[in-house]
Amino acid sequence: MPYSLVIFDLDGTLADSFPWFQRNVNEVADRFGFRRVVDGDVEMLRHASTRDILAHLKIPRWKLPFIARHVRRLKTEQAASIPLFDGVEEMLSALAARDIRLALVSSDTEANAREKLGASAALFSDFDCAASVFGKPAKFRRVLKRAGVHAARAIAIGDETRDIEAARAVGIACGAVTWGYAAPNALRALKPDLVFERMEDIARKLGVTSA
Repeated sequence: MPYSLVIFDLDGTLADSFPWFQRNVNEVADRFGFRRVVDGDVEMLRHASTRDILAHLKIPRWKLPFIARHVRRLKTEQAASIPLFDGVEEMLSALAARDIRLALVSSDTEANAREKLGASAALFSDFDCAASVFGKPAKFRRVLKRAGVHAARAIAIGDETRDIEAARAVGIACGAVTWGYAAPNALRALKPDLVFERMEDIARKLGVTSA
């Protein structure tokens, strides 16, 4: 069934923020007292679930809101160092030109998301931002309700295992991109409905061949 609503994640999906994360994670670790990430940890963490990542880094759940608030502030200060992936603008334009509604659900703030997206922000009909680590299901439900779209006509596209889990929790399709935070094998193990290996695969696999 063709999708009439696509809900995008931002970091690791549309915005190339993983290098930024690697530069800043240990400053955040020192500030909030969790385990530093060393080079040997990175590939292991990319294959881990979100819960396993939190356990490895020894981050208690109660600290997550404080860490998230600090990270959002850092992203605001350093927004210019977080570019979009190549091809994002063309892909979004191609979807919007076929009357596919676009929404964004992100852990970042709406202001930061709009700044990163630039002119492409105008293509989105809905932003539901500042999601907590495990808060995307509730935001997906709100986006579906506001759009008036049945769950069967929506797909959420992200780059982490928790994005797949959140989509399944609300009964919508899930698409996984292989260029973000989680390792491709970790995503494929959860059997998402669609896997995108290149940015241009998104429009093509959603039935849009050109803008």
